[in-house]
Amino acid sequence: MRPGLRLLHAHALLTAGATAFLVFAGGMVTSTGSGLAVPDWPLSYGTLFPPMVGGVFYEHGHRMVAGAVALLTALLALMAWRWEPRRWVRRLALGALALVLLQAVLGGLTVIYLLPVGISVAHAGVANLFFCLTVTLAVVTSPRFRRPPAPAAAGATGGVWVALAALVYAQILLGALMRHTGAGLAIPDFPLALGRILPPLDSWPVAIHYAHRAGAVVVTVAALPLIIRALARRPRIGAAPAAALALLIPVQITLGAFTVWSAKGAVITSLHVLAGTLILGASLWGALLGLRAVRAAGGDAPVQAPAPALREEPA
Repeated sequence: MRPGLRLLHAHALLTAGATAFLVFAGGMVTSTGSGLAVPDWPLSYGTLFPPMVGGVFYEHGHRMVAGAVALLTALLALMAWRWEPRRWVRRLALGALALVLLQAVLGGLTVIYLLPVGISVAHAGVANLFFCLTVTLAVVTSPRFRRPPAPAAAGATGGVWVALAALVYAQILLGALMRHTGAGLAIPDFPLALGRILPPLDSWPVAIHYAHRAGAVVVTVAALPLIIRALARRPRIGAAPAAALALLIPVQITLGAFTVWSAKGAVITSLHVLAGTLILGASLWGALLGLRAVRAAGGDAPVQAPAPALREEPA
C-alpha cells in the first residue's frame, strides 16, 4: 500500500481515538455539572482561554478537545481528497467534517439555551454518529479492507451486526435522555430496582431509568449469540469486533453498577458513557466487515483488484 494511504489510515485511527476521548470529556462536563460553567459561546468569558478553575476546567477543556478533533477531521478530509482513490470514501470524510461542525453548533446551542433536554440529547446523539463515521473511515482505509475479502461462511451475520449497532445506538440515546433529565439516580439501588425486580413505573424518571436498564439486557442478549458465532465459525468474519464486545459488555455492566453505587461518581459515570460509545463502535466495525463479506459471497458486484497505481512496487 502506498505511503499516503498508510498515513491516511493512521490519521483515521488517530481521529477515531481522539473522538472517543472527546466523548469522555463531554461526559465529565455533564457528570460534574459544569455545562454552564462557561455561560457564553463561542468565546469563554469573552476570551479564547479563561482561567481553568472549577467547572471551567471541564467545560472549556471539552471545547479545546472538540476544537482539536475538528482540526483532525478537517485534515482527514484533505488527506482523503488527496490520496484516497474511492470517491465514496472521500465523500464520507467530507460528511464527517460537516457532522463535526454541526456538533459544534449543537454544543453552542446547549449553552445559549441553558441546557435544554432536546438539544442536549441531540448533542449526545450526533457525537456518537460522528464517532461512527470516524470508525468507518478507520476501517475502510485499513490495508485489510482494501484487499479482496474472503467469501463469508454460510449464514453470515452482516445484517445482525447492523441490527446490534442500531440497538446500541438506541440504548445510548436512552441513556442520554436519562442523564439530561436528571433520572440517573431515580432508582438508587442495583441490581434490584427500588427493592424489586420490576419497580412501580408511575413516575417519568423511574420509567426512563428502568427502560435504560432493560435496554442493557436487550443489547447483551442480542450480542451474545453474535459473539459466539463470530468467534467459533470459520472463516472468522468479525472475530476482532466480537472479541472487543466480549470484553466491553461486562465492563460496561460493571461500570453501570458502580455508577449507581457511587451515586454517579464523575469519573465512573463518564467511563460508562465512553464504554457505551466503544460498544457502538465495535458493533459498527463488525457490521462493516460482515456486510463486506456477505457482498463478496453474494456476487452483488465483483471485487475489483487494486488499481495498478495503488500496487506496491517490488523492493
